[in-house]
Amino acid sequence: FPEMLEAVKRGVLAEGALPVPFPVISLGEVFLSPTSLKFRNLMAMDVEEMVRAQPMDAVVLMGGCDKTVPAELMGAVSANVPAVMLVGGPMMTGRYRGERLGACTDCRRFWAAYRGGKVSDTEIGEIEGNLAVTAGTCAVMGTASTMACIAEALGMALPDSAAAPAVHADRLRIAEESGRTAVRLIGKPIAPREIVTRKSVENALRVLLALSGSTNAVIHLTAIAGRAGIRITLDDLNRLSAETPVLVDLKPTGDHYMEDFHAAGGMGAVLAELAPLLHLDALTVIGETLGERLARRAGHYVNRAVVRERASPLSPVGGLIGLSGSLAPDGALLKRAAATPALMEHEGRAVVFSSLEDLAARIDDPDLDVT
Repeated sequence: FPEMLEAVKRGVLAEGALPVPFPVISLGEVFLSPTSLKFRNLMAMDVEEMVRAQPMDAVVLMGGCDKTVPAELMGAVSANVPAVMLVGGPMMTGRYRGERLGACTDCRRFWAAYRGGKVSDTEIGEIEGNLAVTAGTCAVMGTASTMACIAEALGMALPDSAAAPAVHADRLRIAEESGRTAVRLIGKPIAPREIVTRKSVENALRVLLALSGSTNAVIHLTAIAGRAGIRITLDDLNRLSAETPVLVDLKPTGDHYMEDFHAAGGMGAVLAELAPLLHLDALTVIGETLGERLARRAGHYVNRAVVRERASPLSPVGGLIGLSGSLAPDGALLKRAAATPALMEHEGRAVVFSSLEDLAARIDDPDLDVT
């Protein structure tokens, strides 16, 4: 972030304005469980009050991890001062004995193997040293990467800014241009609530479904939209999911990583494929409509191993679906793109845990009768 901050400041100065960096609370996901949503809301309040209380003409929001980006977008929409979202970018992948590794999908896979006795103490130590080899957010399409893509789909971030790795030169170029863009918004203001509209929220939902992104993103996008007075329901999600294909082959549901997505064409490639399903008149932070933005990228390279054409999707329906029933009368979310056929219909004995502590104490017990 220090290098990115300096790049933002250069962009602001180059456009003739004065950069004034200011902090808000930061949210590291692993330290917040199980109350991370409360901290997200606290951070949103922090952002809103800092932006609203100071004499700012425009703001660049710098964020990365899971709850940080939605918190900043929530605060920005409420403050309604011109704002540009700048994400930190994903980390690069590491290697372990010839195998490519990326947090956090591979973290969980190897930790499960370690708990099951298939990986030794020495091996898990070596693996830990190769899971997070650079700065950045998780290298897969987890919550952080999904929210970065949603910020771009909403129009709150610069074109093709979601997937550039944290240590890639493109990330500093994006940071500098974000500073320039914020200054341009002073002369021609576009407030967040002009960008975050019913149309742009539907666009973001379609992108989420095409990415087979994080289920958490539905919760966050609902909160961001709510700050603009827009309500999202599971019926809305299911309606869009029925006609939005999965186009992106990334872990945890596919084979590739975020750095591959960036090299394959990134969000521009996904939006171009989804164009017939999108509201192309939705406004973006650079002052163009989504349609105008996509018209400028015609003919760009796309790696079809990573970003599929709509005619040959990974799945003809969206990666997420809303469910309801006796276990979840108010609704639940399933990432169906990651579900095996056996998961779709299962009959078995219910095992009840009284608390997280009870689960942690008993889940690895050989005498626990589960398979």
